Amino acid sequence: MPVTGQRVVRRTLGRRLTRLRVAAGKSRREVAEAKLGISEPTLHRIETGKVPVTVANVRALCWLYGVDESVTNALSDLALGTSQEEWWDASPAIPDWFKLYVGLEASASAISTYEGEVVPGELQTEQYARAIYGAEQSVEKDATDRHVNLRMQRQAAMAARHPKPRLVTVLGEGVLTRQVGGAEVLAGQVKHLCEVAKQEHVEILVLPWSAGAHAAMAGAFRIMDFEDPEDPDVVYLESHVGALYLEEPEEVREYRRIFDLICAVSVPIAEFR
Repeated sequence: MPVTGQRVVRRTLGRRLTRLRVAAGKSRREVAEAKLGISEPTLHRIETGKVPVTVANVRALCWLYGVDESVTNALSDLALGTSQEEWWDASPAIPDWFKLYVGLEASASAISTYEGEVVPGELQTEQYARAIYGAEQSVEKDATDRHVNLRMQRQAAMAARHPKPRLVTVLGEGVLTRQVGGAEVLAGQVKHLCEVAKQEHVEILVLPWSAGAHAAMAGAFRIMDFEDPEDPDVVYLESHVGALYLEEPEEVREYRRIFDLICAVSVPIAEFR
C-alpha cells in the first residue's frame, strides 16, 4: 500500500532512520557529534516525524550508519514526500491532530471500528453528518458545511482506492435508534448501512442491548492495519480536542482482543433488522 500524506511519510521515514541508528549502535548525541550539520534536537524531530527531511540529511545519516546504496536511495525517495502536501494537509477544516489520522486512513489495508454512539464518518450519509456537526453548535457560521464536505471527500477518496481497505464496524444498538436528524434522516442512514454492508470488503455488525455488559464499554476505538511490515498497526482513540495513537504491540494486541470479544456477541446488521 502507498505511504500517503506528508505526516505519514515523516512518521515512516523517522521510524526507519531510528532503527538504522540503533542497529549502528549510535546515540543521538554521537550522531550530532559526527559533524553532519544535524543537531541532537533536529535528529529527535526527524526521528519522531515532526519535520520535513532533506535528501542530503538522509544520505548523510545513511552514510554514517553504513547503509547500502539501495536502502539509501529508497529512504531518499521517502524524504521527498515529507514536504509533499495531500488535500487534507492544506484543509483548514482539519485540525492538525487529525491530519495524521487521515493520512493513516488513506494507507491502511484494514480498519476495525467500534462505535457505541454514532455511525463512523466513513459510513455516514450527508444528512446524518450534517445533523452530527450541527449539534456541536459551532460559533463559526460555515463550520458545518466545511466539515460535512470534508467527510464526503474522505469517503470519496476511500471509495476510489484499489484495492479497497477491509472495513469491519461494530455498532452499539443505540446507534441505530438514536434519532440523529430525526426519524427520516435516521431511516436513510440505516438503509445506507444495510446497502454498504453488501459490499465484499465491508462488514457491519450490531452489538445488541441484550448482550449486556461487554468488553468495549470504555468507549469507541479503531484499529488500523498496514501491509507494509515497516509500519506498525495503530489503535486510534479520539476526543473533542485531540487524539491518541497507540502503536506498542501489547497495546494493539489488547484492543484486538477486545474487538474479537465484541464481534463474538454481535450480529450482522442484515440479521439484526
